Amino acid sequence: MKVLHTSDWHLGQQFYEHSRFEEHQAFLNWLTETLAAQHIDLLLVAGDIYHTATPPASAENQLYQFIKNTKQRCPDLHIVIIAGNHDSANRIMAAKPLLAQFDTHVVGRFDTASPKDVVLPISTKNGQAHVVAMPFLRSSDLSHYNRQEEQPLSYNQAVALAYKDALNAAGELPKAPLIVMGHLHAKGGDISTDSERNLVIGGEEAISANIFSEQADYVALGHLHKAQTVAKSETIRYSGTPMPMSFSERRYQHQVMLIELSDSSCTVNPLYIPSFCKVILLPEKDCVPLSELCELLSELDLSDENLAPYLRVKLSAHDTDTTFREQIEQALAGKQLKFCGIERVRQERNHQDDEQALFDDVSQIEALNPHSLLEQAFANHKDMAGQAVPKELEDLLSDVIDELNTEDVL
Repeated sequence: MKVLHTSDWHLGQQFYEHSRFEEHQAFLNWLTETLAAQHIDLLLVAGDIYHTATPPASAENQLYQFIKNTKQRCPDLHIVIIAGNHDSANRIMAAKPLLAQFDTHVVGRFDTASPKDVVLPISTKNGQAHVVAMPFLRSSDLSHYNRQEEQPLSYNQAVALAYKDALNAAGELPKAPLIVMGHLHAKGGDISTDSERNLVIGGEEAISANIFSEQADYVALGHLHKAQTVAKSETIRYSGTPMPMSFSERRYQHQVMLIELSDSSCTVNPLYIPSFCKVILLPEKDCVPLSELCELLSELDLSDENLAPYLRVKLSAHDTDTTFREQIEQALAGKQLKFCGIERVRQERNHQDDEQALFDDVSQIEALNPHSLLEQAFANHKDMAGQAVPKELEDLLSDVIDELNTEDVL
């Protein structure tokens, strides 16, 4: 049985206000061809199918057309999609009856009273498998567990219980290869801090890989944008995004995972995704004088690009030429690209006399950890400097973040 694992498509994303529709369509076309060429039996999409809880109609249509076109090319294919933290569980589940006609199984929410609902027995022409299709777990999904306990459970403890109950339900089914899906931040995972939304719930983020049963033949994860293994296991993996979600991800090797399952073995190999649209940051390393930067921009050769690349430039804040914008525009004249702004960088020295770059870029604020900002606020306050943040205040902030994350998909 051949399985393909992918995640974090983020359909409908605006990249620095530029539509990525064409780029996403190029990926989906490639994916359809790959599914057909590799004779895939089961496609797993491990969350964040959309970029927002309320995606544009064009993004939803793009998903449905992909499923329709792919089923025409691959009539025996089954597809499993789980909701991620960017997705609306209700919106995804609304299409469930329709998508079922295309052998597409969607799971948007976990019900503690019925854990068997996330266990999907999949039967293909080349074999069977049981899929524990666990979507992103919000605290509201797990509140029933706390009503059963004398002491309140942490978010991580409740997540572990959810997986335990789902895996127990899977264990009641006839023996078959077991696949576990999840959308979470597994402990030790390498996170892209400027494009991945922090999953801060109850002050905790990373979930131990111990929650995945040793009986699982493969664990297909979503949320982290970099393809990677978890807990040094070749069969617990993030497939990562199919394209860069930020300029810091421009060097990632974007891929999908090809899994071949039998009753006695599981082999995993990456299939690398072509780059459909370049993401360019100039200069690549340290800032250079404006004149040198303009030379780099003038020398850009974009003649071989099918889609106009994204370009962002870095400029030292100490470069005080008042005509810098005009000079940059002149250097880019006639070039087909999607300009993503100028990042002004100022150099300061910290108390150890080491240089560090501070970026005057408002777009980076969303990536900052709220708990770290609270600590900085205490450290900078004249009456609180040197004091630790009270636990009660930390807990209140965690509660607010939890509520905001919940409201994001309502």
